[in-house]
Amino acid sequence: MIDAVLFDVDGTLVDTNYLHATSWWQAFRQYGHTVPTASVHRAIGMGSDKLLDAVLPSGRDRSADDAISSAHGALYAQYWDRLAPFDGAADLLRACASRGARVILASSAAEPEMRALRAALGADDAIADATSASEVEESKPAPDLVELALRRAGVPADRAVFVGDTRWDVEAAARVGLPCVGVLSGGWARAELEEAGAAAVYDDVRALLDDLDASPLNR
Repeated sequence: MIDAVLFDVDGTLVDTNYLHATSWWQAFRQYGHTVPTASVHRAIGMGSDKLLDAVLPSGRDRSADDAISSAHGALYAQYWDRLAPFDGAADLLRACASRGARVILASSAAEPEMRALRAALGADDAIADATSASEVEESKPAPDLVELALRRAGVPADRAVFVGDTRWDVEAAARVGLPCVGVLSGGWARAELEEAGAAAVYDDVRALLDDLDASPLNR
């Protein structure tokens, strides 16, 4: 195994992307914005600051942005006790750890949300460390979160791999010099992740686990 595997969480390890999209859609409606849910989904994986700019008009009144983000957080929090990990997620984390790799969660979730995600995963015994949104200045596709996760792994970039589900994950990893393995469970197409530069693409984390010995996680 390589020395560290950095994992995105939403859409990669836990089935949350469409819950986020629905919560954002409702939050936008509360503040007078009608945004196609598909457009919201395409921005999932970005932090809230970048997501708002991606889906709302550039010339908008930005005074309500914080309130919209707070509304999204409150709506999404209703799902916390029902979050479901993808099949094989905990097994993959444990397989990496048992082979000597440091497992780091590189998520832009806020700390309370991160606790809910880790509870859903139920694999804290395999997780060496995790990031949260409050610890970096910029969210994906900026490299800040990946850089922080790599520092916490304590290994050089050529001894680590990132696993994510969106173009924003692939781009953020590339800016740090990390190969990114993509999974399709977040709703992005294989061709899109390959075009963005993913080193390999799997249907989901179960498929990655089944192919672990032949994957980029095992050199």
